Amino acid sequence: MVEYTSLKDKKGIFIKMSKAQKEIITKAGGMSIMDKLMDAASGFPGALKRGQKVEGIVTFIGKKMVLLDIGAKTEGVVSGEDLVEAYDVLKELVVGEKASAYVKFPENDQGQIILSLKQAADENRWSKFKKMLDEEKELEVTGLEVNKGGMVVKIGDVRGFVPTSQFGEKFLGNMDELLNKTFKVRVIEVDKDQNRLIFSEKLVSDFEALAKKGEALEMVSVGDKFDGTVSGIMPFGVFVTVNVPMKAKAEMAKVEGLIHISEISWEKVEDPNVMFKVGQEVKVQVIGIDKGAGKLNLSIKQMSGDPWSEIEKNYAIGTKHTGKVVRIAPYGIFVNFEKGVDGLIHISKKPADKEFAMGDTVEVFVEMIDVKTRRMSLGVVLTEVPVAYK
Repeated sequence: MVEYTSLKDKKGIFIKMSKAQKEIITKAGGMSIMDKLMDAASGFPGALKRGQKVEGIVTFIGKKMVLLDIGAKTEGVVSGEDLVEAYDVLKELVVGEKASAYVKFPENDQGQIILSLKQAADENRWSKFKKMLDEEKELEVTGLEVNKGGMVVKIGDVRGFVPTSQFGEKFLGNMDELLNKTFKVRVIEVDKDQNRLIFSEKLVSDFEALAKKGEALEMVSVGDKFDGTVSGIMPFGVFVTVNVPMKAKAEMAKVEGLIHISEISWEKVEDPNVMFKVGQEVKVQVIGIDKGAGKLNLSIKQMSGDPWSEIEKNYAIGTKHTGKVVRIAPYGIFVNFEKGVDGLIHISKKPADKEFAMGDTVEVFVEMIDVKTRRMSLGVVLTEVPVAYK
């Protein structure tokens, strides 16, 4: 416990103070008693503000209370729910050593300074996670719930998230197996301001294979084709993990790549979630290698020929074709002939007495082709003579 002493001011009133404060006054030389007291009282409750961070010496640790000497006229008290919420900090406190806390009440009705360790505990947790990130350490979490983007997990009373793309091959499409179970992860993102804590399971389960990623990228060339597994689906594309054979070794290395939404199909893709699911096996072709990021740029559509490569031959200007209405826009009607080949009937070319609906079969002729911009202008083949025709 802190030792206290007393001094009289000019009015003969005794003022209680700690040994540390008395030393300040003793060293103050020719100052008046009141000046000395005012100088020593710079840390008194009147100078404290709610939410202020303070440092002190731990003087007592009990089941219901912790005391800190923060240099004020009384010790700071941590009790009640603040003890429960600061469990991580409490177990590291040692009597006689320094500790940080925050002022909850500068002075209650009993004249006590009430402190809280909760914010200090939060800071302590975030610093620990940051250290784990820097040191690439593993830790255990418990699966709480699965959603579209991945799995919510907890460690102690802290929640974090494991994105779908951060699960190893074993659990892709089978994340439910980890619900209410503990499993090992590594921290990959810590953002205290955004309350964002992101983990990776595959950096643990697929560690050896991922460690060979740099070597594996040297084995890959643009144009190579691989079997892969969908590891994540985003609005902008699909993440796929491929197994790359290692040179002169009977083993594989795992390398992740992205199929951008524009490389999924020769047809327009609105939502990759409609076409893919996590864990699905796909065949892909390498169209780019980003060694700096350790990733591949992949394509599915390049596995099949570009239907526009011979468009001028197959859809020559003036030729007639039958297609299906696939989209109706304010400026015209889109007609599809085959996968990846659409043409536009501009609204100005639409017959006045003709209405179109999605799925309608329509006969058209090709008016113009622009291979560079992949655009085809169409006209409607009239099967009846217009009423106004003479």
